[in-house]
Amino acid sequence: MRFDRSQVTLQISTVNLKMISYPRVLLFGDSITQFAFETKGWGATLANKLVRKCDVLNRGLSGYNTRWAKHILPKLIPDSASAAEIAAVTIFFGANDSSIREENPQQHVPLEEYTENLRSMVQYLKSVNIKEEKIVLIAPPPIHEPSWEKHCFMKGYKLNRLNAVTGTYARACAQVGDEYGADVVDLWTLMQEAGSDFTVYLSDGLHLSQEGNQFLESKLWPLLEKKLGALPFILPYWNDVDNNNPESSLFQSITEKKD
Repeated sequence: MRFDRSQVTLQISTVNLKMISYPRVLLFGDSITQFAFETKGWGATLANKLVRKCDVLNRGLSGYNTRWAKHILPKLIPDSASAAEIAAVTIFFGANDSSIREENPQQHVPLEEYTENLRSMVQYLKSVNIKEEKIVLIAPPPIHEPSWEKHCFMKGYKLNRLNAVTGTYARACAQVGDEYGADVVDLWTLMQEAGSDFTVYLSDGLHLSQEGNQFLESKLWPLLEKKLGALPFILPYWNDVDNNNPESSLFQSITEKKD
C-alpha cells in the first residue's frame, strides 16, 4: 500500500507554547543524596509527593565534599535565567568533610573550610536570585562507630570517622543556616534526641537505612511543603479536559501563567 501525502492533513498547533516546563527541586549532596532515589529513599518519596508539580533532580555525588561541591554548583545553576525555575534546593554535605584527616585525607575538609564552603554555596545561590527561603541545608547524620569501623575493616582500612567530630560539622551547618535565614534539618541532633537509638537509622554506621530515609523525609517534607504545597498541578485533571477542544483546555492554565 502506497502512502498518499495528499490525503494527510497536517494539524498545526495554535497554542504559543514551545515546551512545558516544570518547577525544579534540586537535591545536591554526597552519597546520601545519590542513594536518595533508591527504593523508599527520601528523594524518591519527595518526588512521588511532588509529581505533576515539580521535577525533583538528584545531583548526589558519592564520596564528594564541599571543597569540590562549591565548584560544581555554579555548573548546575549557571545563571539567573536557569535559576528561574528552581523552586527549592537542598545542600547536604558533611559526612565526608568530617572524615579524620590522618585516615582519610582525600575526603577530609577542615571544619573552618567546610563552614566557608557552605557559606559560599548559599551566597552563590543568592547571587543568582535564589532566595534563602528556597534553600534547605541538611547536616550529616550521626556515626555509629562500631558499625562503620567494621565496614572500614572489611575494606582494609582503619576507622575514619568519629561521631563527636561529625557533630561539630553538623553544628557548623546549622550555624550557616541561621546566619542566612535558611531552613536546616540537623540530622545529627534530631536522630540522637532524648538518647534515641539512632542505629536504626543507619545501614552501615554512616549511610541511611530505610528507617533513616523515612526519618529524613519526615523532617524535610514539612519545610518543602510550605515552599511548594501551593504550586498547581502541571496540566489539568483528566476530567477537566474539554474533549471538543482538548488543545486549548490542556494548555490554558500554562499560557495564562506565562501571560
